[in-house]
Amino acid sequence: MVVDKPIPLCAPQFQGNEWKYVKECLDTGWVSSVGAYVEQFERQIARRLRAQHAIATASGTSALHVALLVAGVRPDDEVLVSDLTFIAPANAIRYAGAHPVFIDIEREYWQMDPERVTEFLEKRCLWRDGALFNRITGRRIRAILPVHILGHPVRMRPILELARKYELRVIEDATEGLGAEYKQQPLGSLADIGCLSFNGNKLITTGGGGMIVTDRDDWANRARYLTTQAKDDGIEYIHGEIGYNYRLTNVQAAIGVAQLEMLDCYVASKRSIAQTYENAFQSFRGIYPMREALWARSVYWMYTVSVSAAEYGISARELIRSFGDAAIQTRPLWQPLHLSPAHSGTQVVGGNVALELWHSALSLPCSVGLTTVEQQRVIDLIGSRCRSSERAPLTPVVEFSRKAKANVG
Repeated sequence: MVVDKPIPLCAPQFQGNEWKYVKECLDTGWVSSVGAYVEQFERQIARRLRAQHAIATASGTSALHVALLVAGVRPDDEVLVSDLTFIAPANAIRYAGAHPVFIDIEREYWQMDPERVTEFLEKRCLWRDGALFNRITGRRIRAILPVHILGHPVRMRPILELARKYELRVIEDATEGLGAEYKQQPLGSLADIGCLSFNGNKLITTGGGGMIVTDRDDWANRARYLTTQAKDDGIEYIHGEIGYNYRLTNVQAAIGVAQLEMLDCYVASKRSIAQTYENAFQSFRGIYPMREALWARSVYWMYTVSVSAAEYGISARELIRSFGDAAIQTRPLWQPLHLSPAHSGTQVVGGNVALELWHSALSLPCSVGLTTVEQQRVIDLIGSRCRSSERAPLTPVVEFSRKAKANVG
């Protein structure tokens, strides 16, 4: 019996100078957290994001943790964060001793809903003694942490305007959005401070690693200080406060430099894969692809669809099992954070949209190196399980809503 070769969900690609740069590290002995490639990687990321400073870290989560500290988040503060995302940003808020407030997503592009942010800040908080406080908990609101999920931007302008109005910091989680743009500005450079991730399944990878990006000299200096164990003296081992072993190694940075050289090529590949899927799914009833706003340039980091079980014939979870039987790796989206046992009892604003998408969504194979044959296998399987090849027409109300919101950013 012929068994089809497994298709991974999102595998890393090493098509450039990775071997050459890593060999140089090994040959010279510069393999740890000090070396030319760390500085080079930082400079190149800063240039790419049009930022003044980039500070390499051991992971995207460590970048978020330090960014929160640098931005002034203190124990018992509250930070607004996306409800539908990987758990890392919520955990990082807890590491800082603060409390997350989960904000629902909007239906159009599945990102943090600025209207929900407005609702919370203007109706559930009060301004007192020059600061904003949660009416229910009495805790100070210190920051907003929007997460650009799946490679598409959050609608940032209204969030940034609210932050200015209420004197809040904005920490931008662009860990899934390197190469994407909001109104022609690179993600990670829109807020007071931004964070990237280079985990194995990200668009470019260092195996593990992250980056903090900011224009503020004082914040950049403090981030470097905290990520290197808060060492005060160049020679003596004197530490003025609690610091962290959060630096990226030179070997990892060497991989990152090589990967960054391929970024534009990888983005083009991701967008081509997304377009092929979208064209194919036009004829499949009940399969609704992720959408791209007119004000956005998505990198489609993890290509995701929403499955209407009533139209398609089976649920997203059943379809995931069918893919598994065919040796094709897919996955659901993250459990909404307001349902996570790790963050039980946390306040949520909305939550129903995130819950609906969690039940209906699945991410499809979208590796940069995905072949046309492999992608066709994915499309064919979805077609074979589809109840009908005709897509139900959009209702006038939905169509009007989509057109009306298309240019709003």
